[in-house]
Formats: sequence, structure tokens, C-alpha cells
Amino acid sequence: MSLDEIQNEIIEDFEVFSDWVDKYNYLIELSKNLPAINPNFKTNKYLIEGCQSKVWLYAELEGDKIKFSADSDAIITKGIIALLIKVMADQKPEDIMNADFYFIDRIGLKENLSPTRSNGLLTMVKQMKLYALAYHAKQNQ
Repeated sequence: MSLDEIQNEIIEDFEVFSDWVDKYNYLIELSKNLPAINPNFKTNKYLIEGCQSKVWLYAELEGDKIKFSADSDAIITKGIIALLIKVMADQKPEDIMNADFYFIDRIGLKENLSPTRSNGLLTMVKQMKLYALAYHAKQNQ
């Protein structure tokens, strides 16, 4: 699936819920399906700076697509990173680099998080795009 198809699917998923309590519960459910990060990557090297909670993110290039794994010590934050991985996993680096992640605004995610979580969300997106940039550069050497 393309990035846009996945984002549109997520927007539809969130439209089912009438309030943010249900949406938070959905994020918690997503956190339970997050691909487990190898314990070797739960180190400071893979810790995303700028998040209120601890978030570890690892990415690797398999073929021409990026695979992500992550973990967090906070359940909502873990759901947020799971949502981002759902969008960006198995995508080409250049597609991630050039993507407009419009689903974040369309589902009202940023507005319904605390300011520190909202900043963490933006930091997670930035880190994932940086991985994409690095793998794109590596592919084009």
C-alpha cells in the first residue's frame, strides 16, 4: 500500500470514534501490536531525544524499503509510535522523506495531545524522516 492509502485508512479508522477517550483506547490497542524492538536496541543510541517518555526507535533497510521497530515506557506514546510505524513501515526512503503526513492533522492527533506529547510526536516523525534520509543517501552513493 502507498503512504497515502495507509493514511486514508487511518483517517477512516479514527472517524469511527466519537470522542478522544475512544481514540486513546484505539492507540493503546495499536501499542499492543507494535513490532517488538530487539533488546539490543533499547539503548541511549536509539532513544529519541525530546520526548517526555522514553521512546526507542530502530530502522533498517531491507531491499529498498525501511523496516522500523520501537518501544516506549508509556502506553499512549507506544501507541503513537505504533501508528507512525503503521504508516511508514515497508516504504521506500524517498517516499518517507517526501511524504506529507496529513493524517496527523486530519485525525486531530496533535491538538488532542499534551504539549509535551505533541512535541514528542513531531520529534518521532523527524527521527523517522532522518532514518529515511540516511538510507536514501546510502542507496545513492
